[in-house]
Amino acid sequence: QVQLVESGGGLVQPGGSLRLSCAVSGSISSIYAVGWYRQAPGKQRELVARITLGGNTNYADSVKGRFTISRVNANTLYLQMNSLKPEDTAVYYCNADQRVLVYWGQGTQVTVSS
Repeated sequence: QVQLVESGGGLVQPGGSLRLSCAVSGSISSIYAVGWYRQAPGKQRELVARITLGGNTNYADSVKGRFTISRVNANTLYLQMNSLKPEDTAVYYCNADQRVLVYWGQGTQVTVSS
């Protein structure tokens, strides 16, 4: 079992920044990759950024150059979001991939609006 708890969401103006955090606990040694996904109202959940055990990262085209994913240690995952746009508004979910099983956090709301 893996437990994921997100924090750091909120309301920010266009062009602003936020940093999301994900606390990872449980069977972390078996995690292959961790990442961030988001889901806007009426849309499907989509990948934002992902980092593997080996440190390889991939990003959605829409956030490249603006968002940065980092894993400080086995227990902490960050998503630094800069130059935020209204279309970034969504619930952001932390994700842990054990290849066979996938775990999700409860989500944190990010709203970009003036």
